[in-house]
Amino acid sequence: MFQQLWDSLPLRKQVCTFVPEVYKMSILLLTFSVPILVLIGTLIYWVATKPKPIEPTCDLSKQSVQIKNGEGARRCALLKDDDVISYFYDDARTLYEAFQRGLHVSGNGPCLGYRKPEQPYQWLSYKQVSDRAEYLGSGLLHRGCNSTPDQYIGVFAQNRPEWIISELACYTYSMAVVPLYDTLGPEAIVYIINKAEISTAICDKPNKANTLLENCEKDLTPNLTTIILMDPFDNALKERGTKCRVDVLSMKEVEDLGRENLRKPIPPKPEDMSLICFTSGTTGNPKGAMLTHGNVLSNSAAFFKIIESTFIPRTDDISISYLPLAHMFERVVQTALYCSGSRVGFFQGDIRLLVDDMKMLQPTVFPVVPRLLNRIYDKVQSGAQTPLKKWLLNFAISNKEAEVSRGIIRNDSLWDKLIFNKVQATMGGRVRVVVTGAAPISPSVLTFLRAALGCQIFEAYGQTECTAGCTISMVGDSTAGHVGAPIPCNIVKLVDVEDMNYSAANGEGEVCIKGSNVFKGYLKDPERTAEAIDPDGWLHTGDIGKWLSNGTLKIIDRKKNIFKLAQGEYIAPERIENIYIRSAAVAQIFVHGDSLKSHLVAIVVPDPEVLPGFAASKGFQGSYQELCKNPEVKKVILEDMVKLGKEAGLKSFEQVKDLYLHTEMFSIENGLLTPTLKAKRSELAKYFDSKIDRLYENTQA
Repeated sequence: MFQQLWDSLPLRKQVCTFVPEVYKMSILLLTFSVPILVLIGTLIYWVATKPKPIEPTCDLSKQSVQIKNGEGARRCALLKDDDVISYFYDDARTLYEAFQRGLHVSGNGPCLGYRKPEQPYQWLSYKQVSDRAEYLGSGLLHRGCNSTPDQYIGVFAQNRPEWIISELACYTYSMAVVPLYDTLGPEAIVYIINKAEISTAICDKPNKANTLLENCEKDLTPNLTTIILMDPFDNALKERGTKCRVDVLSMKEVEDLGRENLRKPIPPKPEDMSLICFTSGTTGNPKGAMLTHGNVLSNSAAFFKIIESTFIPRTDDISISYLPLAHMFERVVQTALYCSGSRVGFFQGDIRLLVDDMKMLQPTVFPVVPRLLNRIYDKVQSGAQTPLKKWLLNFAISNKEAEVSRGIIRNDSLWDKLIFNKVQATMGGRVRVVVTGAAPISPSVLTFLRAALGCQIFEAYGQTECTAGCTISMVGDSTAGHVGAPIPCNIVKLVDVEDMNYSAANGEGEVCIKGSNVFKGYLKDPERTAEAIDPDGWLHTGDIGKWLSNGTLKIIDRKKNIFKLAQGEYIAPERIENIYIRSAAVAQIFVHGDSLKSHLVAIVVPDPEVLPGFAASKGFQGSYQELCKNPEVKKVILEDMVKLGKEAGLKSFEQVKDLYLHTEMFSIENGLLTPTLKAKRSELAKYFDSKIDRLYENTQA
């Protein structure tokens, strides 16, 4: 039946001809469609997995805004109005509340980590830390300390969990902490203990307790009556304390005492004192910056506000603690982490083992100073020893820097796998945020490391007197050579410095700060407080800044002849010059330091009348010019200067590492001295620019 129907169709022949053609076309289409489908699939996958740039939190061409009626002051562009912030979380306005919030949001998760050599990290939970703080604090109160903000407890220890437990013990009962640290020197420690009337000091090791007891034996610190030790100690130490009427106790003893006499927490208020942070300064006694709980929390809150769109610390975030807890940079970073229920792991105490600690800990947050970043940069560069490796490194960096400039931050590119995986692995392989501060960083190094490390790197600027930071780079800003915009807890203005020809009208002048992070003054030092904070409440930093067109701040000079080296140490060059000028062979001297370098160099004009005899006594002959060109003569002059420096108590970073012998005296006529015969430091730096560069090339640290 079907055959009859088929034969009767009028278009039978046409159908028979068409069907094979359709078959052929289907095969042809299938042959070409498979590659097309693969290509389309590949494009879809590429679009789906294509790295996306970080969304800037504000218009990067306008990162700060001039406030109304503010004498040219500027605020962070993230603020909706001219009111600065004081806190980020309503339930975390003090350091005590911040830790309790972390305890809650972490679900009593791990808090403080520590390790022994060749061992993994061990962790104390938030509840363990909180309980031990209550026991220690109760023990302090039972022994006679007062639960008041003017009860100052000294902490003389390296970074470790007991440091945080001691600090939290004070905050739990409204006491304040006074950090002590070795680099202040023995005389400064005596000064601080007496200035703050410290009766109880908590130490980590017996050698620090012995240092304090030595002062007690000399009756230099009559207020000190109790020393509490974190580490074990022998009876000899206890007996030594007894002889000078000082109780030497273990931390466990005091915690046990507190457990037996437990007190309810007496939480502080935001305006209460939390820390007296003594700054080493450059001349004279150290100054005790008085910082409230509100000061510290406002600085942490400002950082949260800056990064909230891309990085708010989580409970699984980890930071490594190796920067001194006696300094505010590390304190603010840790406050932000505890507030978020994150973890902090401590290094073993030896900076040489930091890489090993980071590999074991695998931190996600890395607070750092430029000196360490410079070492990472040098290590990457030195790894490219052949022309091919150097070419590959430069090619990889150029590609990744191009991504960074488009806001793409990642560590999973082909170049990361081929070139940068080793340096990323030395930091644990999980770092997602780096914050650098304490000293300036070279723009070229910052740009390089943003590409090589594949994570966000924020550069901050500030000082102890504003709790830590007052400006920071914005999310998505890949440019370098500036210190960012004002943070949301303060405003910044520039004021005229007439004798240095800086005018605020031209966008240049001394950097001044006002906000919820500005300290309350120096402890028992109204004169120096008045020098730092003017009657209108502006903190005068002494740094000279310049507003850039995008609303960021660039630090271009220093008002006083004081500067920082790369590791953050303050240098007073005139003091050093006054010591070195005592060398018989030295007629004039100019000590120079660079905030991107780790050491000092000098320009020396030898005394024309003394040099020949001085050189002859060392076995050298020749004319004045010949002697100045003789490297061996330079060497003996440098040795004589360093000897004088040691005798005068200069620290190693205050000693010059190399010098250039100049044969022409600095004078008014050649523009290197003022009419009052003072050195024109900026002119000297310009005049000897090439010589200084060569000195640094010869003394690479």
